[in-house]
Amino acid sequence: MDSAVSEAPLFAPRQPGPRDQASRPVDQAEESLQAWQLDHTRAPIATKIVVAGGFGVGKTTFVGSVSEITPLKTEALMTQASEETDDLSATPEKTTTTVAMDFGRLTLDDDLVLYVFGTPGQQRFWFMWDDLVRGAIGAVVLADTRRLADCFPALDYFESCGLPYIVAVNHFEGTPGYEAQDVREALTVPPHVPIVIMDARNRITVVESLLALVGHALDVTPA
Repeated sequence: MDSAVSEAPLFAPRQPGPRDQASRPVDQAEESLQAWQLDHTRAPIATKIVVAGGFGVGKTTFVGSVSEITPLKTEALMTQASEETDDLSATPEKTTTTVAMDFGRLTLDDDLVLYVFGTPGQQRFWFMWDDLVRGAIGAVVLADTRRLADCFPALDYFESCGLPYIVAVNHFEGTPGYEAQDVREALTVPPHVPIVIMDARNRITVVESLLALVGHALDVTPA
């Protein structure tokens, strides 16, 4: 894919010893643990997932909404020095930016643990992507329909390295709603790549997006 895309309309084509737990109260520390953490005879499958996309598209919110632990954030206050490089026209209320990564964890059915890493969005931080992506089973590319061109670099990156990915359209308040097929045509996303419409503030839709990615990665990754 060619990441050098002009600011075109949304739909402009783009060129290509067990203990009896009942006999004693469970202490407070154990109450906060997952079942698999108390069972030393087995461990869940741990997987790494990357969340990428343009500046201000909602990656930090995505990770924070779904993480069962306090998410790690590496945000710094934005200053006047970034005014000419960071476009705030779509997110004028944004005052911080991720300078390294976001990190969260989600346990599914006590058998699968997802470690979720959010990438920084600005071009000057792209040199970190190779390290963040290493070992991941797949990626979620967040898209904002007001500025779809911002997600082209992420799409190009994952296409070039062969990492399975899905596109998650983050629906911001006050923005028009689009069907997944409309977004697919605008981004020229291959037919086999899932596209989901979600809200990064809504835990349920974030979980659904992650499940879609896991399923897609299992489908396209050789056994």
